[in-house]
Amino acid sequence: MPKESGRKVVATNRKARHDYHVLDTYEAGIALMGTEVKSLREGHASMVDGFCTFYNDELWMEGIHIPEYNQGSWTNHSARRRRKLLLHREELTKISHKVRESGFTIVPLQLYFLDGKAKVEIGVARGKKEYDKRQTLREQQDKREALRIMREKNRS
Repeated sequence: MPKESGRKVVATNRKARHDYHVLDTYEAGIALMGTEVKSLREGHASMVDGFCTFYNDELWMEGIHIPEYNQGSWTNHSARRRRKLLLHREELTKISHKVRESGFTIVPLQLYFLDGKAKVEIGVARGKKEYDKRQTLREQQDKREALRIMREKNRS
């Protein structure tokens, strides 16, 4: 079977950009079991409660829900298990320094397949305050309103 080329997005964490100011993004591989890959290829995943933490100088992703594969047997995986992220050592040290020294957090942003391999886009981010969230929503609404007015003027 030929490998797929391009980027096929499986899941996005829409809540992450609402709750955090994302400063840096990194692409990481994921250590998955076979049934997890099959479930992802069917497009089943939820990243709403996802977060990343360091254990023994390795980056792990938790809270991501990949449901059990329908045709799987006793070899099926648990849906919310901890999954190891695969990054270069220098990227890991850079991220861990930011998290430990500056008080940032690591949030998974998007889960996708790139050339047949499962990848996750993670972001080094700082949490937004409540007024920041309201301000962002207000700016988005103003942008939408301006686009709507421009469209109406162009029609007439």
